[in-house]
Amino acid sequence: MSMNDPIADMLTRIRNAQEVHKKTVSMPLSKAKVAVAEVLKSEGYIADFRTVGEGIKRELEIELKYMNGNGVIEVMRRISKPGRRLYKQVDDLPRVRDGLGIAIISTSKGVMTDAEARKHGHGGEVLCTIA
Repeated sequence: MSMNDPIADMLTRIRNAQEVHKKTVSMPLSKAKVAVAEVLKSEGYIADFRTVGEGIKRELEIELKYMNGNGVIEVMRRISKPGRRLYKQVDDLPRVRDGLGIAIISTSKGVMTDAEARKHGHGGEVLCTIA
């Protein structure tokens, strides 16, 4: 099965699993998804992630994080899409909820938050926003 937007699929799987209070969610593995998961873990939006399986059937398993029975992630939104990529320079990077949320940026130096990209002086593709 071919997938046009694996990052949007990842965000949707996380959002849906969190709605029904699942402990973990799994999805097909890719380097881009692992990079996004690393940012989510470092910022405290997910508890942990790991790769499971072997060969072509490897999957990314994400352990979701809850606080007081509610998911830590309130809003996840895909910004740059395959049909319309959105690139921003360092001065134009979005601020999510005045710094209470994050934007995940794909730069030439890797995937990072908007704050890290500003700190290092990198612009790039705005993948998604999370609050």
